[in-house]
Amino acid sequence: MSLAINIATVFGIGRLRPAPGTWGSLVAMPAFWALDVTGGVVLTALATLAVIPLGIWAVREAAAGAPDPDRSEYVIDEVAGMWIALLPVSIGAAAAGVDATALYPGWIAAFLGFRLFDIWKPGPIGRADRMKTPIGVMLDDVLAGVATAGLG
Repeated sequence: MSLAINIATVFGIGRLRPAPGTWGSLVAMPAFWALDVTGGVVLTALATLAVIPLGIWAVREAAAGAPDPDRSEYVIDEVAGMWIALLPVSIGAAAAGVDATALYPGWIAAFLGFRLFDIWKPGPIGRADRMKTPIGVMLDDVLAGVATAGLG
């Protein structure tokens, strides 16, 4: 299996059924926590910024030649969106001087809000989803994450 497919599927998580997007969102949470524990807000923000172009590249390579690159097993976009949705939790924990897990209601709200926006796809989230490009694959979840983060 190629590196691009491994990244796009988050090392096979996207092949779990049912609801691969939900599995991708769930696996993003402990990864975010590990980043937060290791490097706080700075590392979580940098990792979030890095996963977006990495995801675009991975989807572009993994879906080369496909008419629609938005395959259900590609869940790197869920990772990017969840990490954006969780950034306010990391920021709030840092401001309060507590471990991010102390703000567990924020984790739950981020997950539920992100899944809602990712499934519902209102306005620009839906327009990005209909782009049918690797950028669109990533952008709809980035926008769903931004919408979720804006709720807090």
